[in-house]
Amino acid sequence: MADGRWAIAVHGGACRIPPALQAPRREGCAAALEAGRMILERGGSALEAVKTAVCLLEDDPLFNAGRGSVANADGEVEMDAGIMDGATLDVGAVACVRFLYNPVEAAHAMLRKPPVLLVGAGAEAFARASGIAEPMEAMRPATAGESDHDTVGCVARDRAGHVAAATSTGGLAGTLAGRVGDAPLPGCGFYAEDGIGAVSLSGDGEAIARTLLAARVMRALETMSASAAVTTIFEPMARLRAEAGVILLDRDGAIGIAHNSPHFAAAYAREGMSAVSDIVWKDHHAH
Repeated sequence: MADGRWAIAVHGGACRIPPALQAPRREGCAAALEAGRMILERGGSALEAVKTAVCLLEDDPLFNAGRGSVANADGEVEMDAGIMDGATLDVGAVACVRFLYNPVEAAHAMLRKPPVLLVGAGAEAFARASGIAEPMEAMRPATAGESDHDTVGCVARDRAGHVAAATSTGGLAGTLAGRVGDAPLPGCGFYAEDGIGAVSLSGDGEAIARTLLAARVMRALETMSASAAVTTIFEPMARLRAEAGVILLDRDGAIGIAHNSPHFAAAYAREGMSAVSDIVWKDHHAH
């Protein structure tokens, strides 16, 4: 499988994107893609590439993750993130964190630790002990209109043939405090396994979790092409009258993108091709 070709895809959320925000979100996805691409181009790991790309998306207030996170019903920010190493099947995840700029960094620091998921104050204490930078006070919600929905994510394959996936979210606007969506749950919002591929999802977190959507897509990837496997999100989402978007790559680095939401901000690149960053419209899928 290690044929020396890297591939990477990022997404900035499956949702309705106002016209005024489409170009900035396209540019934000392109910047995150470029950061990950540079790591892969110089021989870096897929794991480092997905972490770096998602950190950039968390730093951009136009996306509902990190600095762009929305408020829950108590007017507070609670963020979730998860990351997976396809080579080892190690998973790190955090949920309901308030005192972190980059939740995906805390998730990454947990990869080699026994807990798969830490929540709230426990996750924040772990991040603090790991030397991860944190604000002096809880993160404040994004300004109204900056970010109102969804999740960011990245999947990558490096030149050694290893794959990785990461997903991060600022939660659901107005939701109950303590709510955990699909983003930090392996098999729901993300998954990666060498020899099969990697996937990151966005959309209705409860529906994605109820259908184990990442696991369904990974199962399809075992026997289908990337362009066929992405379409497996449509039936379960239609059944639950929910929206989702997916980016994936297969064991060889072929990339697939699909969604049933009005828009899906995504960008992708493979070794030997020019990078593409766009706002994908409804009913468009597969690359």
